[in-house]
Amino acid sequence: MADKGKMDQAKGKAKEAVGKIADNDRMKAEGKMDQAKGKAKEAVADTAERTRAAKDTMRDKHR
Repeated sequence: MADKGKMDQAKGKAKEAVGKIADNDRMKAEGKMDQAKGKAKEAVADTAERTRAAKDTMRDKHR
């Protein structure tokens, strides 16, 4: 999912750049939203990964 987040961020940056060149406020805003969505996906994936690691650590300590 982190890879998907990176893709959303890249797509958003490209869309925002095209929006700036075309002077299209809607496209710029969509690009910023895509970037934010990508960052959120990365944060969720990172949190899930950290949670799994902590859970594994706790399980190993109780054995």
